[in-house]
Parts: sequence; structure tokens; C-alpha cells
Amino acid sequence: MSMSLRVVVPPHPLIGHWLTLLRDGSTPSPLFATAMAELGRWLTYEALRDWLPHRPVSVITPLGQCDGQVVDPEVPLLVIPVLRGGLGLWQGAQSVLPSAQLAHVGLEPCGPDHKPHWFLDDLPTSIDPRSGVLVFLPGLASGSVLLALLDRLAGLGVEGQRLRVITTLAASPGLKVVGEHHSQLTIYCAGIDPEVDGRHRIVPGFGEVSERLYGIAAATA
Repeated sequence: MSMSLRVVVPPHPLIGHWLTLLRDGSTPSPLFATAMAELGRWLTYEALRDWLPHRPVSVITPLGQCDGQVVDPEVPLLVIPVLRGGLGLWQGAQSVLPSAQLAHVGLEPCGPDHKPHWFLDDLPTSIDPRSGVLVFLPGLASGSVLLALLDRLAGLGVEGQRLRVITTLAASPGLKVVGEHHSQLTIYCAGIDPEVDGRHRIVPGFGEVSERLYGIAAATA
């Protein structure tokens, strides 16, 4: 794996709590959805800690003047949930970024070679060069789906420090593949698992995200 790839697993007890509920095979679908949303919220908070543009301001309190800072509205932010499971993460993150621009993409791995299939591409034809881009990926297994999206974004001029990925879990083999092709990427996740199985699922993981969220059989990314 490229040493330049930055993978952040925030050591927060609430992130560990919600990840454990995701992993538990007995967790019912409504609680699974809640866990996904909470992970989306907390991981987004962590991802924005040193990344969200802000500027100093001076305000008048009821008792006097005070210096502070606010999020800079002049710098746009594009959010990209990867369907279908990425919507579970965005459900929680939306409360953190209510004004972000939204573009849905749909990719799923197909066939024995796990080649990504695009079933929805809602990306704009051009992306503001000032814009930060935040991808919500349900899970990073083999890395093929994320690679397809990253290559597409690179073609639109989006890569490096202006791009971050939030995902529930990442598998070491997938991180290796992604790091070899997009070494300047930063990924935020709740945990890293050691392997993927013959069906390109994260092991031990938490099963099929879309199936557990919506009853839809689909592989993770």
C-alpha cells in the first residue's frame, strides 16, 4: 500500500458502538439504518475537522463585541452518496452539511471479475475548482467501485486534498488497490478488516449493506 494514502479511524467510543451494532447479525433493519446514519454523522464530523473552509468574523453579543469564525459560504461543497448503501451514511451526515450540493451515483460490482457497473451517473459535467468533494461509500471491499468513481472524478479535475471518502468499513486488500492508484486520497472509516472473501465481501464485515438496509441483494464496494 502506498504510504501516502491516509486512512483515518477515529478512536471515538460512539463510532465503535455503532459499528458493533452494524456487525451484529441479529441487529434488525431499523436499528441497522440508525447505526449507518450515526456513523455517517460522526465520521463526517471527523472528516470536516481540519478540512471545512471557514473564515473569521466579529459579532456583537448582548454584552459586547466578540471574535469568532463561521463556515465560508463562498466555498462550495459537493456530496456524492454511492447508491444504494451510501444513502444510509448520508442520512446522518445531512444534518451536519444541510447546504451541500448533492450528486448521486450508482455503481455495483458485477460478474466474476467484479467489474463496476454504472446504473446512475448524476455527476455534473463540470465541478467548481474551489469545491470540496465528499464521497459516501457504503463499504470498501475490493476497491473496484471506489476506483471507478475516483477515476471519473479525476477526469473532472477532482483529486488530492480537495477530495475525501467516508465509508463504514475498509478491507486491507481494497485499501492497497486504492492506494496504488490514488495515493493522495484521505479515507475516513469506522474500522479496517483484514480480508475479503471469494465474493469480494469484507470479512468479518457486516454482511450485505443494501440487503440489511432495504432488503435488496447487492455487493459492497
